Amino acid sequence: MTAHQPLIQRTPALRPNPVRWWVIRGELPRTAIWGLAAAGLLTPLLIWWTYTTLGLANPLFMPSPEAVLARLGRWWSEEGLLADIGISVYRVMTGFLASALIALPLGLYIGTYRPVQAFLEPLTDFIRYMPAVAFIPLVMLWVGIDEGSKILIIFIGTFFQLVLMVAEDVRRVPMTQIEAAQTMGASRSEIVKLVVLPSARPALLDTLRITCGWAWTYLVVAELVAANSGLGYAILKAQRYMHTDKIFAGIILIGLIGLLTDQAFRWLGRAAFPWLKR
Repeated sequence: MTAHQPLIQRTPALRPNPVRWWVIRGELPRTAIWGLAAAGLLTPLLIWWTYTTLGLANPLFMPSPEAVLARLGRWWSEEGLLADIGISVYRVMTGFLASALIALPLGLYIGTYRPVQAFLEPLTDFIRYMPAVAFIPLVMLWVGIDEGSKILIIFIGTFFQLVLMVAEDVRRVPMTQIEAAQTMGASRSEIVKLVVLPSARPALLDTLRITCGWAWTYLVVAELVAANSGLGYAILKAQRYMHTDKIFAGIILIGLIGLLTDQAFRWLGRAAFPWLKR
């Protein structure tokens, strides 16, 4: 190399970091996440299809995926599937929103003020162990057999759990944040409004997402109360006549609607709290 030739430095080519699969709370590419999610959803379906195709199951007790899909088509075209979905979504979401509307402020007070916790938490803890189905006779006596009774069963099934979970989310707010606000002269209401609530909001949204899933699990129980429509009612009616293909179809539909609801909460969490990894 002569003195007039420029010095050329060779820099190694940058290689993308390899995907590390088994890191605790590690990150994965979005394509890998979607691929694993699809595999997790399709694997049980493939096992089910293989099991029924090989003739290992009695079709009366375990219909094939094709039979369930055909039943869904008949349910849609002849038996008012859209109306059943609509009334079930209405019952679940109304009961859940009513419980959230009361449980959020009540849980906030239980988690913030020790006298409220001492007064209300033991009672709430006591009632939450009572199965919602045990309240059906009382609900029918108190409310009747119209839509209010079905909504009330879902309310009972979710409210007491939600109160305690909200209180626990509020108690997880670091005391250092509250003490810092107190040293700056903030009042109690200002601390709750400007410190406790903003800090607890991500956890509260996760709690609402989980309890909304619980509300869907109470749908069949709620539609035991003199219902004549809805997905839960259709499942119970299909059991009476041994229409297992319709039972499978109803269960799958409830799972799909619940999954969509869960993903909607996740999307809302990512939009509201973009700095959190979700």
